[in-house]
Amino acid sequence: MTQSPHVPWWKTAVIYQIYPRSFADSTGDGVGDLGGVTSRLGHLRDLGVDGLWLSPFYRSPMADFGYDISDHTDVDPVFGTLADADALVAAAHDLDLRVVVDFVPNHTSDQHPWFVDARSSRSADHREFYVWRDPAPDGGAPNNWRAAFSDSPAWTFDEATGQYYLHLFLPEQPDVDWNNPAAAEAMLDVLRFWLDRGVDGFRADVIQCIGKTADLPDAPPEMDGLPAVLLDFGEDTHRHIRSIRQLLDSYDGDRFVVGETSVLDRARMVSYLGDDDELNLAFNFLALYSTWDADVWRTELAESYALHDAAGAWPTWVLSNHDLMRHRSRYGSEARARAAAVMLLTVRGTPFLYQGEEIGLADAVIPEDRVVDPGGRDGCRAPVPWTAERSHGWGADPWLPFPPEAGRLNVATQTGDPASMLEHYRRLIDLRRATPALHGGEIELLEAPDGVLRYRRFTDDRSGDLVEIAINFTDGPIDDAITDGRWLGGTTPRAVAGTTLGPDEARIVAVDG
Repeated sequence: MTQSPHVPWWKTAVIYQIYPRSFADSTGDGVGDLGGVTSRLGHLRDLGVDGLWLSPFYRSPMADFGYDISDHTDVDPVFGTLADADALVAAAHDLDLRVVVDFVPNHTSDQHPWFVDARSSRSADHREFYVWRDPAPDGGAPNNWRAAFSDSPAWTFDEATGQYYLHLFLPEQPDVDWNNPAAAEAMLDVLRFWLDRGVDGFRADVIQCIGKTADLPDAPPEMDGLPAVLLDFGEDTHRHIRSIRQLLDSYDGDRFVVGETSVLDRARMVSYLGDDDELNLAFNFLALYSTWDADVWRTELAESYALHDAAGAWPTWVLSNHDLMRHRSRYGSEARARAAAVMLLTVRGTPFLYQGEEIGLADAVIPEDRVVDPGGRDGCRAPVPWTAERSHGWGADPWLPFPPEAGRLNVATQTGDPASMLEHYRRLIDLRRATPALHGGEIELLEAPDGVLRYRRFTDDRSGDLVEIAINFTDGPIDDAITDGRWLGGTTPRAVAGTTLGPDEARIVAVDG
């Protein structure tokens, strides 16, 4: 008897991103924490997701809200303790939820003990953990690289030792030199620490940046004014990613890594998946930036699938995260967000949800006196409303204002209401899990009228139903947009027949092969 090939859990999963500071507060101080996450794991179980990804909760001065890490192997007191992290992992596993944590390999905090030592002397033990260079002949920065979040050099002069250090982000986030074997091994030790505590995988922050070459050439003219994080740092990046993958593969349980490959070239993004020896998954940022247009998405799907299939790789899809305006706000309406959920959960690949999209949240409006993020991302990081009353399930006024319509767009109000966004997501995730063609099958893009994206999903052996999905990206009805098959789901909570799609309607049907 022929055995079916092993399918890793993350290939058929739906994974839910949690930004801990804004998810749930267990202490009443207005800041979300790990205890709050643990208290709300039932929501994730009821939603039907398979795992959760936690944005950084490590010790940090919070210059970049946790992405400036001063200790990779401890929990910042604002979020709790290491015991709280262990309890969260155990509680999630008890509910059959996998736990993915953030890994920030490109930089540390300038208050990390490594960097404190590194800047103390040119001969310090950790000096070569970071990227140091002498001034240019004119005394300025060593090259023309620009930092993210500002139109300023990616270099800061350290007067104590007379050299510049590299920081692709804030000056408080010095870049680690992965070409130094001791630094690379220390970073791998961070992975070992969390793997040994039972985490199931990692989301690797700006992973494409870790392989900087020794010569550090100027950015080309076409990069003028753009942040250096968009540069192609070459083969060394791939070499370092392979070392990460080798470590993960040495553990059992299908541990995996998904990369924040924030590049604007699909082929380059797929290249970080290697020959099944680099990243397991790579976030597709061109899809994140795609407008709500049927032709744009048809092109996005067609080109992404062609590249992934040629590489023998598995795609990943995401519409919102903690760094980008929520897709409800980008696409312009709740109806479009509802249709987008159908697309996200029925295309081929692993979908990632961002906390609050399942209740239809838009970006919060942040008054000028409450702006805190250096990158202008406060709106998408607003706290999740759990209940309808003024506090919305938080013990105190939270660190940021709530999103709009929190009295309606909250978990308690939407639970059990068939017309709500929350129940819409639950139905879609249930259908995806119950339908092999949707969680692991193939995809075929179909001809469709202007304004409609239409495709079919099916298993390799064509067993079971063929599943057809059509999405109307326009604000008017469109005839002959979908096969008149057996209704399985869509943007309405009840069956709809016929071949006409209403405005912003998405529909899922079973059809004959």
